Amino acid sequence: MEEGERNIIAGMDNKQIARILRETASLLQIDGAIIGRYRSYEKAGELIESLPESVEQMVATPEKLTALPGIGDRMVEHLAEIVKTGDYALRKKLLKKYPETILQLLDLQSLGPKKVAFLWKQFKAGSVADVEKLAKEGKLRDLAGFGEKSERNILKAVEVFKKSSGRFLISRGEEAALAIAAHIKKAGKGVESVTPAGSLRRGKETVGDLDLLVTLAPGHTKQKEVDALAEHILKFPGIDQTLAHGENKVSFTLQDGLQVDVRLLEKENFGAALLYFTGSKEHNVALRGRANDMGWTLNEYELAVLEEEEEEEEEEEQEEEKAPASEGGRYIGKTKSGPGKPGPYKGETKGGKHVAGRTEEEIYAKLKMEFVPPELRENTGEIAVAEKYELPKLVALRDIKGDLQMHTTASDGKNSIEEMAAAARELGHEYIAITDHSKAVTVANGLDEKRMAAHIKKLRAADEKGLGIRVLAGSEVDILKDGSLDYSDEILAQLDVVVCSIHSYFNLERAAMTERMLAAIENPYTQIIGHPTGRVLLKRDPIDYDMEKVLDACAKHGVAMECNSYPDRLDLKDVYLRMCKERGVKVVISTDSHNAGNLSLIRYGVVMAGRGWLEKKDVINTLETKEFLGALREKPGTKKKAAKK
Repeated sequence: MEEGERNIIAGMDNKQIARILRETASLLQIDGAIIGRYRSYEKAGELIESLPESVEQMVATPEKLTALPGIGDRMVEHLAEIVKTGDYALRKKLLKKYPETILQLLDLQSLGPKKVAFLWKQFKAGSVADVEKLAKEGKLRDLAGFGEKSERNILKAVEVFKKSSGRFLISRGEEAALAIAAHIKKAGKGVESVTPAGSLRRGKETVGDLDLLVTLAPGHTKQKEVDALAEHILKFPGIDQTLAHGENKVSFTLQDGLQVDVRLLEKENFGAALLYFTGSKEHNVALRGRANDMGWTLNEYELAVLEEEEEEEEEEEQEEEKAPASEGGRYIGKTKSGPGKPGPYKGETKGGKHVAGRTEEEIYAKLKMEFVPPELRENTGEIAVAEKYELPKLVALRDIKGDLQMHTTASDGKNSIEEMAAAARELGHEYIAITDHSKAVTVANGLDEKRMAAHIKKLRAADEKGLGIRVLAGSEVDILKDGSLDYSDEILAQLDVVVCSIHSYFNLERAAMTERMLAAIENPYTQIIGHPTGRVLLKRDPIDYDMEKVLDACAKHGVAMECNSYPDRLDLKDVYLRMCKERGVKVVISTDSHNAGNLSLIRYGVVMAGRGWLEKKDVINTLETKEFLGALREKPGTKKKAAKK
């Protein structure tokens, strides 16, 4: 076996395998395959992405794979091929017929496989740029199935694509950070710690690149050892291209384009480096100005006394505003004591006396400030509050008592009620709400009123089984175009938790969308607004409505806003969550899980809530079951249900 092939095998995780299967399915759709053929790849991809076990390991025992629903002997052969070669023959064959860029068209909100196939057949349009050109030239409006509105929507979708190009979901950043950190630690006792910095540490929805700080163990800082560690890092299996290799930094891109900058530093400088490379740029500039006012200089090496001769230079440098932590490539083989100086980051300045640098906490303390959590470091008022030692105590994962949105096999979920309950119990939850889709979402096998009535009985029966967790009867009820809800009052009255969401007509005018939201909030059965702006990160912009009016209405009627934890959504975003806090609007943090494995994604929602300055008191599913039910808006003609003792 060739070395390159071993690298591919080592890097084939479940998500990569699932991506290859989904892309094969999409190419088959474009190619006009019958639904049964491409759906088998789609379903296998969905299943594999949710598996806790590694498919790479499972192919060695095929019976484990065939025991899974929808995985037959032929699919096992396909999976073995993907694990062995890093690709799939059918996918490669189809990509000889179509350009690989045609897959990007499926990320555009307004285009599905049929339209993509039509555009290829009609115009040989196989890229986003091709389709944008056709739309701008007005060549789509007269085609069957398109029209002027469709043309405008395509151009909007293209703009979203352009903005998101080169960005990655926080989950991808975390996944890459964990894999690279595990590889680095295999270098041995010379590595003391590996810490993510940049936008990943701040909990941003997406990351542009990945910053990792490697702290060298005492006694292992000689240049020879540092060089050996750098060489080890560059043997990471997923590297596509090495960008730089300096004395204290290596930089490379992964196969999906994510850039990674790894910096090697001594323990005495760890705090200063972590503070600097965590960012944000705006927060760092403000801290540096504060340090200068106190007669100090703050950089990526330390906090030190500012010498008189340095003051003018410091002022000039501050005006330039150093690039943010997420941008790399500036410090290769260079330290404060001169370009090309060998070795990791040293605790040296241009002559100033060292004040602090080992930890972030001691730097903030010297600056006479409360420690600022990374989530808040955006220069949006946190420094003024930290000066008063009045920063919020951010909601933590341990505070969460329940999950209020998830789906089962009753609609489009992959697991049963009991399986979802068991997984939630393992996470330490005290209660969950099962919220399968209402009838309007036909693509998600939404439940009509007869099926929902029967489903409610099943949920009550499951709750009576003594599963070790409360199972609340809920539904994700569609908000229809006019703002009415997708179920009758009779059905809504039977539910413990009513989550109301928009899944259609995303492009209404702002005024019409605002009225739609207000109508839904005024409905006395609405308790929670699910994924309130409908955004899909890197794919679909948020729906447009007057957020201030909507949040004011939520405050008036006691309707809670959801902080959806799914990495593709993270909706509401931080700015809107802070607006909720300011208005006293209740917030719930939920996962919107469609399989049991995704329940753990609630951690991302907690981070987003922290970025919105939310505390435990602002999030109602930090309450015990009885108190939580009491905090929900009371539906007409019902008394709030008390929790079982």
